[in-house]
Amino acid sequence: MNVLFINIKELIQVREKNIDFVSGKEMNTLPTIKNAFLLVENGLISDFGDMKDCPKSTYKTVDATGKMILPSWCDSHTHIVYAGNRENEFVDRIKGLSYKEIAEKGGGILNSAKKLQVTSENELYNQSKKRLEEIIHLGTGAVEIKSGYGLTKDSELKMLRVIKKLKENYPIEIKATFLGAHAVPNQYKNNKSDYLQMLIDDILPVIKEENLADFIDIFCETGYFTIEDTEKILKAGKEYNLKGKIHVNQFTAINGVQVGIKHNALSVDHLEEMRTEDIAALKNTKTMPVALPSCSYFLSIPYTPARKMINAGLPLALATDYNPGSTPSGNMNFVVSTACIKMKMTPEEAINAATINGAYAMNLKNKTGSITKGKLANLILTKEISSYNFIPYSFGNPIIETVFLKGEEIKYI
Repeated sequence: MNVLFINIKELIQVREKNIDFVSGKEMNTLPTIKNAFLLVENGLISDFGDMKDCPKSTYKTVDATGKMILPSWCDSHTHIVYAGNRENEFVDRIKGLSYKEIAEKGGGILNSAKKLQVTSENELYNQSKKRLEEIIHLGTGAVEIKSGYGLTKDSELKMLRVIKKLKENYPIEIKATFLGAHAVPNQYKNNKSDYLQMLIDDILPVIKEENLADFIDIFCETGYFTIEDTEKILKAGKEYNLKGKIHVNQFTAINGVQVGIKHNALSVDHLEEMRTEDIAALKNTKTMPVALPSCSYFLSIPYTPARKMINAGLPLALATDYNPGSTPSGNMNFVVSTACIKMKMTPEEAINAATINGAYAMNLKNKTGSITKGKLANLILTKEISSYNFIPYSFGNPIIETVFLKGEEIKYI
């Protein structure tokens, strides 16, 4: 698609030179151009600059007077391929049950696995594509989707095949993550090591053969998987060219962050419980910390200590954690607002975290996340707003007029 945007009130996240991510004080810098133009050719960002330098063009023209353009959101942590929902557990939490108590009575991840195992691949695809379309219309232009609600060979592969089908049928950038080590199924309750070996011996070879995943992940947490389990999974993933990611420090800190760094994990995600030594360990590494504020909001657990981490010089990405149990929402606009309201991130920090840093956390740093020549024209065109501060300020209200993926207009619903 070729299109020329003119009279843009402010073009946000402009990076003349491509960079990997921003950290520390740099996170509070958000480069923009006021009264700008943006040229899209063949689905890519071709040119941009001040309106006085706008080229003449026969392409379709979009007048963005009073409106802003920014790169679409990069959501690096979701579980949107699942069956049914867990609204009953939502009510249980209101009545006072904890996440652990719900899991012990048969809820939680095992509940989702039970539903998914009896859901056909076609039905799972149909349920999941609705969620994918929903997040696209909410401004997400790149997303990582995890397995992990199968917990059997057939069901984990079913999830990954659904993700692959979504990738083939939609213009959004999708990355797939194998999260077989999400929980221990009941049949392996007293033999976790055999379950992990099954994931490695029986599923990883099929993933390689069918090209079903980009990353490997594990829930490193008290009561789930240990740091030794985490090392085992990350090592196995490397043998199949799957870059590591970790669910870590959600409820307890057990040195999972350090294991992730040791194995060059692309990201460590959740981080609601962060010790001084965990923050120190992440300094000067290539591992991206990822915060999931919607999860903290929904479960009423602590928020990732963004201020401590950024003040210590770390980068930070933001993602939704869209899943049926702890975050049944893929709204990145809400995530950005919540990061500002509850984590005391500035609008500049939050937008950086949800775009350029989120792209890095999916290994998409060269394709999306900023307004840079040669990157995909995955864009959000806002309604008429006063400044980009209005984006997190006006939480819960739709500020998006139109979403563009590879230059193609997708009407906001």
